[in-house]
Amino acid sequence: MATTATADSAPAVALEGVGRAYGERVALRDITFTLPGGATVAVFGANGAGKTTLLRILAGLLRPHAGRANVLGAVLPREAYRTRGRVGLLGHEPMLYRDLTVRENLRFHARLHGVDRERADELVEQVGLAARADDTVRTLSRGMTQRAAICRAVLHAPELLLLDEPLANLDPGGAAAVAPLIGAGTGPARVLISHDAEQGLAEADWVLGLRAGRQAIWGRAADVQLGEVRGLYA
Repeated sequence: MATTATADSAPAVALEGVGRAYGERVALRDITFTLPGGATVAVFGANGAGKTTLLRILAGLLRPHAGRANVLGAVLPREAYRTRGRVGLLGHEPMLYRDLTVRENLRFHARLHGVDRERADELVEQVGLAARADDTVRTLSRGMTQRAAICRAVLHAPELLLLDEPLANLDPGGAAAVAPLIGAGTGPARVLISHDAEQGLAEADWVLGLRAGRQAIWGRAADVQLGEVRGLYA
């Protein structure tokens, strides 16, 4: 289990009948679940199942077309302003300025969030990027860029982490370096998109399985079988 969150924890996420379409294509339909504060839900599904759309709704970047979405006590999208500075998003794109250095990027985000610049420097050291901190992002490998993006996502100590394949492009050393920042038991609630069924189950308290935009699996990780998750990709 990822955390010791209890059923009495204030919910980090509460969705009821959430749907989203792109024109005539339905990306999500009738998604309903509650994630307690401090808990982790692993989200599984084949490409196009709606995983990234779900993350973008929770981040306040997309408006749900149906249902009700509540994140950290804020009703989305009407009260999305209440989640600013409380959510950390790590998507497919690193959300870093390629012509700025790693240090410049993180210090810029630190100013946006009212965080001391020393926090940015500490994170650079923690993920093993000190030797490349003053190099522009465009010169970094994919793995180094991913480590820098993780630093950006956790810089402001968010209460909710939205993680889309966070270990993508990381070798074992890189994965070990970022684990204290985004791994199980680090504090914030986590919505974790993963294609690694075994690892995702091991890190999660809850499991959400999506198939063609619909909720095919919801339950405690301890009650979900590995074969059920792998079946989503068949």
